[in-house]
Amino acid sequence: MDNRAGEMLVFVRVVEAGSFSEAARLMLMTPSTVSKLIARLEARLGVRLIERSTRRLVLTEEGQFYYERSQALLSQLDETEQRISHGGAAAEGVVRVTSSVSFGTTALEPILPAFLEAFPKLIVDLSLSDEVVDLYFDRTDIAIRVGKLADSNLIARKIGETKRCIVASPTYLRQHRTPNTAEDLLGHNCLGFNFRRAMPVWPMREGGLIVERMLSGSLLANNGDTLRRMAIAGVGIIRLADYHLRGPIERGELVEILSDSNAGVVDDIHAVYRGSQFMPARVRAFLDFTIPRMQEFLSLLDRKSFRAIFCSCR
Repeated sequence: MDNRAGEMLVFVRVVEAGSFSEAARLMLMTPSTVSKLIARLEARLGVRLIERSTRRLVLTEEGQFYYERSQALLSQLDETEQRISHGGAAAEGVVRVTSSVSFGTTALEPILPAFLEAFPKLIVDLSLSDEVVDLYFDRTDIAIRVGKLADSNLIARKIGETKRCIVASPTYLRQHRTPNTAEDLLGHNCLGFNFRRAMPVWPMREGGLIVERMLSGSLLANNGDTLRRMAIAGVGIIRLADYHLRGPIERGELVEILSDSNAGVVDDIHAVYRGSQFMPARVRAFLDFTIPRMQEFLSLLDRKSFRAIFCSCR
């Protein structure tokens, strides 16, 4: 009897669980049965799908492709059965989303009440972190990412752009003098990020060219909100995206400096997700509802109408 759908389901559970034993526990099977099913699947396909190690399971190139296609086909099967049994029911289930801390709190969170009201059968599992999350191994549906995207097989929908601003508190600038050139920053306390991909480099415009300044400071943090609070407290100078800073700048808590040297440096903002023409209804519903509203947020920010947005987000 052909049970390829069952094999696909077991394979997907193994990948998402990260181990044969955990997948077996979740599926109420024995680890040996799961291992035999995967071995039988690999033998039938004639390729190795998973590299086994003592630490974790790693997908081969063929395994990654088979995982993505299996997810798509199983999602399509689920949606087909749901439509038949519920007469075309609306999107339901859990949609897992991750975003950077500040963009999540200012641009995404204010949208969620209306989204949850529009889709009462959906549950949003939201995680805010400035670390880059692996969508496959963390079982995440959508990630909102700010900055250059790494090469991957994920699908990306552009939300918009944000410029970077260099700011400090009036108190800090009175005590340490305002830097007038990019070179002056070398003598200042420049706060930065501590996650692995972060580099202590600020791109600056000098003589019509973009150069990278290697800077250092007394504090590193894993999110922009902490850096913003420390800057307001007078600890040092920070360089963050505009949406972090517009409110504190308008309230006089922070002052933008070196705007000419920092001009033209922008970051793209994307929603990235695992690619498939058979996108789950819950994922499509979230993207179609939130992306236009996040784009409106950035559009209002560009028109310097942040005060109204900031107040409505609190």
